[in-house]
Amino acid sequence: MLQQLEGSRAVAETVARCRPEVVCAYPISPQTHIIEAIGAMVKDGRLAPCEFINVESEYAAMSVSIGASAAGARTYTATASQGLLFMIEAVYNAAGLGLPVVMTLANRAIGAPINIWNDHSDAMAVRDAGWIQLFAETNQEAADLHVQAFRLAETLSVPVMVCMDGFILTHAVEAVDLIDQAVVDSFLPPYEPRQVLDPDDPVSIGAMVGPEAFEEVRYLAHLRQLDALELIPEVAEEFAALTGRVSGGLLHPYRLEDADTVIVAMGSVLGTIKDAVDARRGAGERVGVLGVTAFRPFPVAAVADALAGARRVIVVEKAFSLGMGGVLATDVATASPASGHDLATVVAGLGGRPITRRDVEGILERSAQGTLPRLSFLNLDDDVVARERARMAASRRSGPFAENVLRDLATGGAHR
Repeated sequence: MLQQLEGSRAVAETVARCRPEVVCAYPISPQTHIIEAIGAMVKDGRLAPCEFINVESEYAAMSVSIGASAAGARTYTATASQGLLFMIEAVYNAAGLGLPVVMTLANRAIGAPINIWNDHSDAMAVRDAGWIQLFAETNQEAADLHVQAFRLAETLSVPVMVCMDGFILTHAVEAVDLIDQAVVDSFLPPYEPRQVLDPDDPVSIGAMVGPEAFEEVRYLAHLRQLDALELIPEVAEEFAALTGRVSGGLLHPYRLEDADTVIVAMGSVLGTIKDAVDARRGAGERVGVLGVTAFRPFPVAAVADALAGARRVIVVEKAFSLGMGGVLATDVATASPASGHDLATVVAGLGGRPITRRDVEGILERSAQGTLPRLSFLNLDDDVVARERARMAASRRSGPFAENVLRDLATGGAHR
């Protein structure tokens, strides 16, 4: 049944229907509403049996998740931004131990300077940790992906991270069709761990592995990610058959049938890009969109196939590698090295900066004119950057550039 719900509430209600047995997290915006709602459901008995464990930090949250999962409990947590970085050692451990923890990542920029708004830099910081990473376009998909995430995690014994854009999705109220408990139960069988700590059958989990075996262990983890490339579409198809909704999978192509220019992106910005593409299609332009849902494992073959007919590919991404360029764009380029199409990266939306339909149409127009650089930053204020560069060149004690930029913006550049 459709309900008008905040995205965080929709995720909390859906996670509860997945019957987690242990939930632990430390509050950090914009994830907090999810955990608050789940905690309330545990307290009033709507989610039972489930132990909600209060911890003192994000590192403790993931550490408790590891212990609970190793003991055989279906385990869930959530975090964002600096919280993810605080738990990063344990994030790698959960994957290395092959524990099927499910975590919501409410995507948010990483400081310094501090910023609580959305981009994808947090998810990119752990892209090589060994977690499956699924990106939601809408709140409906964010909710649906959690049901699929538990299924994927427990089938493969791999942790899964569901990424949803902070505030843009987590705090937006829109119509969401919550899945009936009976449907979730039919789709998600009771948890049967592949490995479990049992006093009656003792084993070592996380023991020291030396050079004689470490490479093989890491390669096995890589193969498990490749197994996920096969399983993710199968799970999505089964989910669609049960619910009538297309959610999850590897990719979401949109109007690609004859497109010679394709924008590739992830997350909520896809809605804006689709609106821009519809407008340009109305003007007779052959443009399309490729939404990437599964960022890890990266669907190399599927991306190459989807972009095979494109002459121009534009990757719009909300993160970038300092000193290098686009993160998603690098993977797209790797997927189709011999395609012959022109590839441009547009870094956009950092720290929550708006990306409008007009912005996207402008990107498409510059691409058609051949004036879109290989790497560009949407709506970058070049004057502000130039002033700070000049200030740094003029004085050894030029001061912190973040604060300098803010003062320049406040004074119209009069600050020196």
